[in-house]
Amino acid sequence: MFKENKMAAKQHIDLDIGLTTPEVSKRIKQGLVNEATDNQFKSNWQIIAENTFTYFNLIFAILAGLLIVVGSYRDLSFLPVIIANTIIGIVQEIRAKHVLSKLTVMNEAEVLVIRDGKKIRQPIEKLVQDDVVILKTGDQIPADGRVLAGEARVNEALLTGEADEIKKTIGSELMSGSFLVSGEIYMQLEKVGNESYIAKLTLEAKAMKSVEQSEMVRSINKIIKWVGIIIIPLGIALFSQSYFLNHAGLADSITSMEAAIIGMIPEGLYLLTTIALAMAATRLARRQVMLHNMKSVETLARVNVLCVDKTGTITEPVMTVQKAITSNNVTTSDLNKYLADFSGNMPVDNETMKAVSEKFKTRLFQKAKLIVPFTSVNKYSAAVFEEYSLVLGAPEMVLRADFEKYLPEFQSYVESGYRVVVFAKYPKEVSENTPLTESVYVLGYILINNPIRKEAPATFKYFAKQGVDIKVISGDNPVTVSRVAREAGIRNSEKYIDLSKFNGEYKDAVKEYTVFGRVKPDQKKKLILALKEVGKTVAMTGDGVNDILAMKEADCSIAMASGNSAAVQASQVVLLDSNFAKMPDVVNEGRRVVNNIERSASLFLVKNIFSFLMSIISLMLTVNYPLRPSQITLISAFTIGLPSFLLALESNHNIIRGNFIANVLSKSIPGGLTDMLAVWVLIAANMALDLGHKDLSTTATMVLVAVGMMVLYHISEPLNQFRLGVMVIAFFTIVVSIVFFHHFFALTMILGRSIFLLVVLFFAEVSIFRWLSAIADGMAEVGATLVQNGRETTFAQVKAAYKRGKNN
Repeated sequence: MFKENKMAAKQHIDLDIGLTTPEVSKRIKQGLVNEATDNQFKSNWQIIAENTFTYFNLIFAILAGLLIVVGSYRDLSFLPVIIANTIIGIVQEIRAKHVLSKLTVMNEAEVLVIRDGKKIRQPIEKLVQDDVVILKTGDQIPADGRVLAGEARVNEALLTGEADEIKKTIGSELMSGSFLVSGEIYMQLEKVGNESYIAKLTLEAKAMKSVEQSEMVRSINKIIKWVGIIIIPLGIALFSQSYFLNHAGLADSITSMEAAIIGMIPEGLYLLTTIALAMAATRLARRQVMLHNMKSVETLARVNVLCVDKTGTITEPVMTVQKAITSNNVTTSDLNKYLADFSGNMPVDNETMKAVSEKFKTRLFQKAKLIVPFTSVNKYSAAVFEEYSLVLGAPEMVLRADFEKYLPEFQSYVESGYRVVVFAKYPKEVSENTPLTESVYVLGYILINNPIRKEAPATFKYFAKQGVDIKVISGDNPVTVSRVAREAGIRNSEKYIDLSKFNGEYKDAVKEYTVFGRVKPDQKKKLILALKEVGKTVAMTGDGVNDILAMKEADCSIAMASGNSAAVQASQVVLLDSNFAKMPDVVNEGRRVVNNIERSASLFLVKNIFSFLMSIISLMLTVNYPLRPSQITLISAFTIGLPSFLLALESNHNIIRGNFIANVLSKSIPGGLTDMLAVWVLIAANMALDLGHKDLSTTATMVLVAVGMMVLYHISEPLNQFRLGVMVIAFFTIVVSIVFFHHFFALTMILGRSIFLLVVLFFAEVSIFRWLSAIADGMAEVGATLVQNGRETTFAQVKAAYKRGKNN
């Protein structure tokens, strides 16, 4: 039938139906070109402007201007960090724009088009409205239009969510982005460029991806937002109190106010986050892993369920036929003859047929009248001869009511891990639209398998140790998939279910089963949604169009580069060498980023919490803020900034537990409170002993440096050679700065009583910090337990968690 249509197409299609060069030129002038104008992306100048003219940069510019007016130039030491932060932000956003601009669901570079009476190949972006293109099996439709001639089956799953192959004949509508599964057609383009369905879908996908944020980035942005709200009224209040109530000079009022404001802004935290993510992306790129967005690194680090397919993940993507087994009362010669007739006529349009053709195809075969291609609905293909058909397909679909009768003949092969397809003779001529109704005469069974990937057992063993559950989701027989999963070392692989017979609650199924067989594309999506409903963070691997629906719903999607191009470009992570063994590298990289940023954020927030509390106390006691901006820079640079950047380089693959903000606050609040109490004692001592403002600010700086080193030690526990080295470098740079650059940081030689106070406060700080840290660590462990167990957490578990965290 298809061949007859193809011949009819060649007889009736005149190559003059294509456009002429003048007609093409006219449409180009009218803008009717198949090139979507992507208005989602900002120009480089817009990116530069938006990163430069930010709220905090405006605040820093005003603060810098005020310091210049009063001549306090050495207190401008915060500016280099701000400038570096802005430049790196610009570079990273431009880089991200280039990555996203390549995110296009269209992937075919060229297509065959009729112009000036000739068939020529043209890039899809140079096609125009009314062009006539020729498409064949495997081609992607470049724009919206209609079939002029021919017949084909089209997969529109990417666009509609419908995984079945749709038959397209003359006059049928075609949507851009769908694929030809079989056949050949002549198509006329009707909607091109921005008007095409795929262009609208792509722009929508990019817009959606651009607003996605990870928990870590979202938390940091939340911190910065609240700081931005607080600093303006607090800054005005501090200046007013100093200048109008305490009658300090203009220069002193401005510098004390600015020290408090700068201390409250975590100016290096966002910079550190950006650099850490960029370094992670670079390291993964060297390992042949590409990221479509930065969110995926952190999300994968938090994943506790990984959904994988059997083929291409657990096993090699290439199918091989191991052997053909005859059914009862069938000779080997008869089976081989019929297999030659079948494989000789069938097009090699899927992996199964490719494997069968390589094993059984010969030059001696009988010509078929009609070919019925494989569909995901029927799950069989057929070659039609006079008065009978040869059928190859899934046992359940070919044998139907006789399935139990023939099961003993092939069950042992299924249990051995083979994929078994039935080869049978049907007593009637099969057609695409007529289902099998009669019993078949079974000729034999073809045993197909995909070898287990060598690296698969080690990879799944890694995930088991990390507490990540594996769910195997496959369209194959669940018994076969279960056996393969067992060979690969996947835990609980004996718990399997056939979803073709399932009509229960998906939430119950995902809790009970590990292996899901006979899964349709829409069921993959339901399984992912069910896992998320029960509180899991889900990653999904895929390599085909039928995986995209599920991949879009997963928290993180991973594609094999060897798979379908649309799946590759719809994913967040792409394994360029299609090697699933790279997954531990991706997870470890994510853990490195999150753990190190979490640790560094704790250092940054110590300063912010102290400055905020100190500002409130200064207002309450009507005293001037005791530090200068340059002294805040000294503390920030060498007890926070430098250690943070060095610690971010360390390998840190610990499992991520709890909430980002809760974890950060549990480490930073003890340090911030200790700082505030120590400086408050200094202010009280100054009132009694009249130490002098310079002695007070220098002593306060030393106290804050000491607490900063204690916090650095606490977050670095347990110490190793690298962390100890970071602490030594931080201490050394502080000593050098104090000895050789004390004038720049407004430090003076302090008096004996100030030294005595400093020593007493240091030992008091150690005790206070340890006590507060123990309480905070206990609360952090309670929070992590609540996140892990949810509503099922008992009071006894909370009590045990607090004790465990406090003791650790």
